[in-house]
Amino acid sequence: MATTPSTLWDDLLAQVRMTHPDVVRGWFSDLELAQVDGGTMVVQARNTAQSRYLEQCCRAAFVEAAQAATGRLVTVDFHAAEEDPAAQTGAGFGSGDDQLVLNPDYTFDNFVTGPCNRLAHAAAVAVAEDPGRAYNPFFAYGPVGLGKTHLLQAICHTARERDPSSQYHYISCETFINHFMEAVEHGALHQFRYRYRHVDVLVIDDIQFLAERERSQEEFFHTFNTLHQSHRQIILSADCSPSEIPSLEERLVSRFNSGLVALLDRPCLETRMAILRKKAKLRCIEVPEDAIRFVASRIEANIRELEGALVKLDAMSQTLGTPITLELAEETLGSLADQPVRIPTIIEIVAERFQVKVADLQGRKRSKAVTLPRHVCMYLARQLTPHSLEEIGGYFGGRDHTTVLHASRAISQAIEEDSQLASQLDAIAREVKNAR
Repeated sequence: MATTPSTLWDDLLAQVRMTHPDVVRGWFSDLELAQVDGGTMVVQARNTAQSRYLEQCCRAAFVEAAQAATGRLVTVDFHAAEEDPAAQTGAGFGSGDDQLVLNPDYTFDNFVTGPCNRLAHAAAVAVAEDPGRAYNPFFAYGPVGLGKTHLLQAICHTARERDPSSQYHYISCETFINHFMEAVEHGALHQFRYRYRHVDVLVIDDIQFLAERERSQEEFFHTFNTLHQSHRQIILSADCSPSEIPSLEERLVSRFNSGLVALLDRPCLETRMAILRKKAKLRCIEVPEDAIRFVASRIEANIRELEGALVKLDAMSQTLGTPITLELAEETLGSLADQPVRIPTIIEIVAERFQVKVADLQGRKRSKAVTLPRHVCMYLARQLTPHSLEEIGGYFGGRDHTTVLHASRAISQAIEEDSQLASQLDAIAREVKNAR
């Protein structure tokens, strides 16, 4: 065993940060080069979650950097300074190849809350602190890239820290279905049921993939009942609410709705800016406030796109050897010339088409002559803009997100039954887009 100079380790980390900025995390500065044994460099992380992330996501980057720093064909291994009991016994998260890998960054401390996700966050914290009793089941839903997986993994991190000896299972819905099919094929249903019905916490991501899987739904129904009746925690996520999952049995819809169902909606501008600040801090990237505002204004769809823009900006900064500035952000991400659709534009055009006053659409009148065009406005705002339900409701007298959701669903159903209304909305949508 030989001791490696600290300069070699600094060079290796610098190489990783420069060539693979997408995998770099703020806690990389806490990593240590434990030893060099022959052609193997051993990197020590603080805990199992970090070492697993390094193994799953960063091995190629570290091997490449190690070979560049040493000029030799070396490899890299990772281990944790303190293995937790769950990892040693195989009882906790990630105890098998079927388990989803926990991202060390996906903790409650790193989750940014706002009007779009406050209820879901509060419920997740309560579930993590008191599994099986606070909200059971806990069902988080919303479009892709808005933090559902982050919340599920944060629950896993917190619950494991509070009680490392408990049995937790964090998987995708696809894994559950595959395990069930394999158990049927090999006559191993007893082992399958024991595996899933004797955990303390069952966490399943993307449960909507149970749709149209009749036998899998039947099996999950009984698994759900067994866990729920024994006060074991069930945590689920999907891209839509339980009642909107197609071909899902009514008895499962009823059970999913029996706990807390929480929506994660698109974040507003202030929340997006806070998310960017947090992501930049985790990646040790210096981003001025005007550049943060620009990126948050430019990227509105989801959090993953925000993080992708930040990675791209950091890579460009390192390539050019210049600090991140507003000018660099504009050059890298493009100008705002292609402006998105604005809700006031939708309101003005709909008001003209339906011959009603803008003030009436934004007011409290509830006559049919006003309600239909108001619902049309809300529907088009959801279809054509990246605004959250709360933000859309704010343009119509401060109505809450449930009103906007109801209006959108009402119009969706109406255009399926009325081809004339559908054609009218298509014409309005084209006019709104051209008005940009």
